[in-house]
Amino acid sequence: MGKLSAIPEFFGQLVEKAYIALDNKRLKWAVLAGLVLIAIIIPLFTNNRWLNVIWFAFFYMLLAMGLNIIVGFCGLCDLGFAAKFAIGAYTTGILMKVFGWSFWLTLPVSAVTSIIAACIIGGPTLRLRSDYLAIVTLGFSEIVRITARNLKITGSASGLSGIQRPYFFGMQLTSITHWYYVFLLLVVLFVIVSYRIKNSRFGRALEYIREDQDAAQAMGVNTTLFKLFAYIVGTVMGGIAGSFYTVRMTAISPNSFQFVLSANVLLAVVLGGMGKTPGVMLGAAFLAIFPEIFRNVKYVSDARMLFFGILLIVVMINRPQGLWPERKR
Repeated sequence: MGKLSAIPEFFGQLVEKAYIALDNKRLKWAVLAGLVLIAIIIPLFTNNRWLNVIWFAFFYMLLAMGLNIIVGFCGLCDLGFAAKFAIGAYTTGILMKVFGWSFWLTLPVSAVTSIIAACIIGGPTLRLRSDYLAIVTLGFSEIVRITARNLKITGSASGLSGIQRPYFFGMQLTSITHWYYVFLLLVVLFVIVSYRIKNSRFGRALEYIREDQDAAQAMGVNTTLFKLFAYIVGTVMGGIAGSFYTVRMTAISPNSFQFVLSANVLLAVVLGGMGKTPGVMLGAAFLAIFPEIFRNVKYVSDARMLFFGILLIVVMINRPQGLWPERKR
């Protein structure tokens, strides 16, 4: 067990050394460009199975970066992120399946619906803190799921199916390679948005609220308003991810938005490092890819989730700050 516990510490030190080495801004951008280039050429050397796995990792990255705005940047405790994802997914699914809309026209509607939902739940509840806020967000997630399960327009328990995949410049997005590149582009856009927020006055206000809400309020920061803005941004990012997920899968059902999804996304944020965008992406990738590595390994495949759970416990005991190191000033 001692040797096992040394693995995450060694990995954390390795990442920290690499992070310090990349402190040069030009070198950091060069490495980022190299990673994007590698991601672009991966489909040329990978089969469809692993493209699906990497696509799933991209999808988790999108959700994790949305939740990171709420949990990592602002310090709110949200256990119902699946509801944000469900709102965007069902908005696109209903508009396309029931009303015959084009997918691209549903995206702004999905964003507006996410804003309205964030204001409805966030307005009266964001004055709460810690456990109380967590219970409210969990309850809201269950309300959304049960409502979708009982409404005729959402397809009730069976959900919506047969949703047409969209066209892009006359080409229908059908293959896994198409969706790999679509979600890669979304990941890049979400990373840009996350960094723009983090390095803005809005992001600094969220950081003050996360570190000490009372002190931030005493310094004149409107904590309720900024928390609501963070909640809106995170919800919109989750809703957009849900819209793209709907047309990728061509079907959605209430079972896709259970509490386990919220828990997994929160786990990715905590595992990678709250408030650190590269860490959140690393945590999401680890969560999506690691179990697949051992799926076809003899004597291990049946118990792979057990080993995965043990490894997560070991990592969090030895790296409570997350896999990605803090920036040293």
